[in-house]
Parts: sequence; structure tokens; C-alpha cells
Amino acid sequence: MHIGLNAHLLSGQAGYRSAGIHGYIYNLLAHLGAAAPADWQFTAMTGAQTDADFNRMTLRRSGWHTEAPARRILWEQLAQPWGLQAFDLYHALAFVSPVLLRVPSVVTVYDLSFVHYPQVLTPARRLYLRLFTALSCRRARRVIGISQSTADDVRDVFGIPAERIDVAFGGYDADRFKPLPAEQIAAFRARQGLPDRFWLFVGTLEPRKNLPTLIDAYAALPPSERLPLIIGGGKGWDYQAIFERVQQRGLGTDIHLPGFLPAEDLPLWYNSAETLVYPSIYEGFGLPVVEAMACGTPVIVSDASSLPEVARGAGRLVAPYAVDAWTDALRTAYHDADWRVMTGQQGQVKAAQFTWARTAQDTISSYHRVHGP
Repeated sequence: MHIGLNAHLLSGQAGYRSAGIHGYIYNLLAHLGAAAPADWQFTAMTGAQTDADFNRMTLRRSGWHTEAPARRILWEQLAQPWGLQAFDLYHALAFVSPVLLRVPSVVTVYDLSFVHYPQVLTPARRLYLRLFTALSCRRARRVIGISQSTADDVRDVFGIPAERIDVAFGGYDADRFKPLPAEQIAAFRARQGLPDRFWLFVGTLEPRKNLPTLIDAYAALPPSERLPLIIGGGKGWDYQAIFERVQQRGLGTDIHLPGFLPAEDLPLWYNSAETLVYPSIYEGFGLPVVEAMACGTPVIVSDASSLPEVARGAGRLVAPYAVDAWTDALRTAYHDADWRVMTGQQGQVKAAQFTWARTAQDTISSYHRVHGP
């Protein structure tokens, strides 16, 4: 079987949700060859700037520079269909397949934030994703969600039968995200001017991260039971409410917002933090939670969206808007060293389940369901 994969979101600075999607696509392509039958062929269609190299994967580089969303959409719908006849199966790795597609297809959906949080996109991009993702899912032989939560969302929003939807969880880089030596952590804390104990959030500053609830819960703690809270992440949309809540609560010296945290430093941030707190109300997968658990850092997360799939049995789950419950969870994290040790150990065990090899194998299983063994 010859499988074609649209991997144009590897083309450098792609558009919507590029960082997370780029990582998923890159690691899936890197592991597909090892998971597939020996007689299968793979061709990944990429933009002109892609220079990656994958086992058993032929790259078909386009002459189009598709980093810009509008140009990528034109390529997807107008240029791409003419080169697909040689494939037995086409995999749209990010939401949308061509309208003129004439071969069986699989489509991967990461989340439906463009449906639930449409304000983050321009009207044109929102309309394109809403209409064409729905059409692509309805026409596909199989739809892959990166969590059961996303799979359920696709079923409920687009009316796709559950029996046509598969799940292929994302993974994490086990070579980078792991417990680090104490001296390396101490050196990082010294460089960053960090205290020995602090709580950490990592993610884009936007409404669905639910940070005002976390700030209110933090404010309810007496100063003697607070650790410094570092909210690390770039500014998304409608982020002003977060800064305003910090000032309203008089927490400017206790809560620090350093901005975007470079990806290469994230293992050190997770290892340095005493607990990761993640109150988000909507996530396709929740990769920061998995990465923190892999580092042995205990986590407190919302009992919402995909996060229970990631952290259940390995972290404390809290109703997303229950301020008192978040305050109680923070108090436990402050006082209970046994909880921190136990939860950190459980998190490492749970995180080890989310491997890219498993992602690739689950994807191969979806291909088998299209064409049979």
C-alpha cells in the first residue's frame, strides 16, 4: 500500500497552532516506518523549506512556499489534488483534505478550538476550518483524534459516527523530558534567579487556560502557605484579564509572568518547579502536563476536556471553576511532601505510556481499518 501524507505544517512557521501540530506531525513521520508492514510505502508532501529526513519516508517537496496560511490553503485545494492518484490512501495530517480528493482518506483532528473559541481566528480562517474540517471528516474513511476528548468532540460537533473515529494520543520526547541531576537544576535556578520552591504554569495566556480561577485560588491562601507562582507563556488573545486579576488581588510580588519560555529550557523549568498547576478548560491533549509528569514533577490539573485522560491516577484533578477546591489542592501541594513524592512517581509511570511509537502504531491501525489487514 502506498500512503500519501499532507505534512505541509512542517514548513517552518506555519499558521494555526503550528508548534504543537508541527511536533505531532514530525514525530509521527519519524516513527511510522518502524510501525508499518515492510511492503508499505510512504510519501510525505511538504513545503519547499522542509529539510527533514525520515525512515522509509519519501519527501515530495512542493515548489510552493506554504508557510503563509492563505498560500497553503490554495495549495491544498488547487494544486495538491493533481498529484494524489498514485496513492492507495491519503492522510490529511491537520484537519483538512482536498475537496477534489478521489482516493480513500484519513484525517487527523487535534482539537476543535476554532469552533469553541472562534475569536482567536480571523473570520476567513475560522470559516475555512469550520466548513472544510467538517467536510473532510464526513468524507474520510477514518478520523483520528489525538485524545478521546477530541474524538468525542468530533462526534458531537460534526455528527461523525463513533465507529469511524480512532484515537492516536500524542507523545513526548523521553530523551529531553526526564528527571535531571540536582546540580543542573540548581545551576538553572541560579541563572534564572528562581527560588528553591515555586509553582509553575506553562501555556499561552488566553481565556481557555482559566488562569483567573487559579489566581483567585492562590489569593485565598494565607501568605504563609503560598509559594511564588510563575505563569510562563506568550500572550495569546484577551490576555489582559490575567494581568488585571493579579493586580486586583495585590499579588504583583507573588505571581510572576516572565513571558514565553523557550522550548529548549522547558525540561529545566519542569524539573525546577515543585508542582505544575494547569487549570485549562479545553485541551486537545495537554502536552505540558505529560512533559512535567515525565520529569517527575507532581501536577494539579482541571478535570476537563482531555486532561483527565493524561493525568488520572497520576495527579490531582480539580473541577475547573471550583476556586475553593483549587485552594485546597494548592494547600496540599504546599504542606504534603509525601503527596508530592508519590504523585511525582505516579506521573513518571503514566507519562511513559505516551510514546511516539504508540502514536505511530495506532495510526497504522487506522490505515488497516480503511483497507483491511
